[in-house]
Amino acid sequence: MRFETACFIFADMPSYIIMMLDFLPSRISGALRYINLNLLYELRIRAEKPLRVNVGGIYRYLGEKGVTASEREALIPTEAEIRDTVFAASGFSVYAVENQLRSGFLTGKCGERIGIAGTFVYDGKGVLSVNEATSLCVRVPHEILGCAEEIYDRCFREGICSLLLMSPPGEGKTTILRDLTRLVCERTQRNVLVVDERGELSAGNLGATSDVVRFADKLTAFTAGIRALRPDLIVTDELLEGDYKAVRRAVESGITVFATAHLKRWEDVSDKLFGRYVLLDGLGKIGKIFGENGENVD
Repeated sequence: MRFETACFIFADMPSYIIMMLDFLPSRISGALRYINLNLLYELRIRAEKPLRVNVGGIYRYLGEKGVTASEREALIPTEAEIRDTVFAASGFSVYAVENQLRSGFLTGKCGERIGIAGTFVYDGKGVLSVNEATSLCVRVPHEILGCAEEIYDRCFREGICSLLLMSPPGEGKTTILRDLTRLVCERTQRNVLVVDERGELSAGNLGATSDVVRFADKLTAFTAGIRALRPDLIVTDELLEGDYKAVRRAVESGITVFATAHLKRWEDVSDKLFGRYVLLDGLGKIGKIFGENGENVD
């Protein structure tokens, strides 16, 4: 299973991505038209520093006519372009996304997650906002039909069980989780609740039997969903230490959970609540699969 050879479901993916990234400054969006947008995963936009893009899992510099091997030929974004990007991605109202900005990111209208580095502003209660943004990490969501089929077939031979996808950042966990959700909906018709805390996971077809709660913290969304939506399966992205309480509540209620986490070892999972643990080894590649007690699963 490799992302670079998989099929995308959008009829005209390059045009779709250009439309998706319409908040970018014209210099950058113009340069993107010269590269294979099917393989564009990420942009690293830093004020007064060379622009870099992740294309097919490899970071390259982006010049006016597409990727270039020379740092000297790369575009150099300005602070003004970064400010304009944040303003446009917020729908031209930073007040509308202030809750996201407190966490150091915002989500574009098509599910693009935009991480922000700059000066964090605090009030007496904590982070108020991010001011003077100096760097952006724009992650481009992809919907890849079939990229989760191998995991589905290998992990669920004896029935659907709770599953945790593990890897460092940027190895395709969210894309796989999105496709895994679709497969469960299509093949089992189960009621699936997608808890999309950052608005990125739900960017695509999640299946006809899925419901989505966006921009709520996991504990709130899990609690409300269990009470009101009667899910058979809850799907969520990027577990942090404090999120395992919500997962435990669901599992103890008889609900299956699919999730991801930024981890490299089964031993580092703080609460062993899952029936299968999939460790990725590179972009979209299965490394190891573990059972509930850490045993290797073929």
